[in-house]
Amino acid sequence: MGRDRGGGRDRGAGRGHAQGRDRGGDRDRGGATICLLAVGLVFVLSGLFGAGVGAARVARQQARIAADFGALAGAARALQDEAAACARTAEVVAANGARLVRCRLDGLDVLVTAQLIVEPLPGLRRVATATSRAGPLRG
Repeated sequence: MGRDRGGGRDRGAGRGHAQGRDRGGDRDRGGATICLLAVGLVFVLSGLFGAGVGAARVARQQARIAADFGALAGAARALQDEAAACARTAEVVAANGARLVRCRLDGLDVLVTAQLIVEPLPGLRRVATATSRAGPLRG
């Protein structure tokens, strides 16, 4: 009777079953790590995308500012001639980190197109272009 209660055979079967469960648990180990790495990768990619969009917006704003300031500087020289107005415009646009694409005099108004090249992410180049007009107040 003592052996039936304690059952050496039952203990052995119990251990074998417990060991089998441990092996199954070993196969499942690392699943949460993979999920966590995937979530982390999504966050990193989202951050890179956000940084790229932000850099493109900043570049567009810089191109607008360069075109605006260039047009104002050129308008101050519009009475001289187109060459003098556009020369001053080119200086101001370059000082603002952009490239002068087009400059022309339309009466006393100066029309300026400025361009800025930005690389928000490695291997991804974008061109931000802005056009501005400045001249005397008409009333």
